Amino acid sequence: MKTQNKYLELGVINTLRVDRHTEPGIYLMAEDGNDVLLPNAYVKDEMVEDSLVDVFLYTDSDDRLIATTLKPKAMLDEFALLEVVDVAPFGAFMDWGLLKDLLVPNMLQKQPFKVGEKRFVKVIYDEKTHRLVGSEKLGDFFERRVKGLKPNQEVNILIISKTPLGYKCIVEQKYEGLIYHNEIFENINLGEEKKAYIKTIRKDGNIDLSLRKAGSKGSKDSSNKVLELLKQNSGIMPYNYKSDATLIKDVFGLSKKEFKRSLTALVDAGEIEVKDSGIYLKDR
Repeated sequence: MKTQNKYLELGVINTLRVDRHTEPGIYLMAEDGNDVLLPNAYVKDEMVEDSLVDVFLYTDSDDRLIATTLKPKAMLDEFALLEVVDVAPFGAFMDWGLLKDLLVPNMLQKQPFKVGEKRFVKVIYDEKTHRLVGSEKLGDFFERRVKGLKPNQEVNILIISKTPLGYKCIVEQKYEGLIYHNEIFENINLGEEKKAYIKTIRKDGNIDLSLRKAGSKGSKDSSNKVLELLKQNSGIMPYNYKSDATLIKDVFGLSKKEFKRSLTALVDAGEIEVKDSGIYLKDR
């Protein structure tokens, strides 16, 4: 059952009561009596007086509080990979799924933004302008005292950048994490949300991560992956036990050890044959 917001909250979803209909739209009210306009473009027939409506609140081009039924790609205190759609002398504008683009002021950019680029930002509240803005300086927002997490625990991560060491991640929307390159045996992309497991929580608050739980060999999944790729390639692939580890990682998303284990399991199951010339589905 929906509960009406006690007051209007910028940057998040509000549940508000329909108070009155006007020419530009309907006014929605919080329990404290403050109201906000929902423009006609978002008004639906079922939004009758005293009904409750879920809306996102932000500010329009004149810095007035406004409501929308659209949901942005990131709300207050959330991270997202957004595209730069315009630049100005004072900052850059990013498409976050609303009519008004999200401003990232120059002082909150690491490097100057260019139209067409995609950058990770966090949506924050600007105390000076009382508006929502984006910040690329993510390190300012990570919590350094990790609470409630422990090694081998499953966590939600968001891939935010590629570095010489590996891929940086946001862990549980709070902490900074890293997956090392030598432990990645699958394709991952910036902006992708995944499950991961904590390997180590370092003294500086950073978290080392793994895409596999400690002690999990994943042999069945690996074998299925090899078998599926083989079927997609007409039952023949030019790889075997002696194939280069880098090539195996690129093609199968597996370590050399996992790949060899998978081949052996599939041979023992009578699914494939492994020859000097490659891997073959049985009965070919």
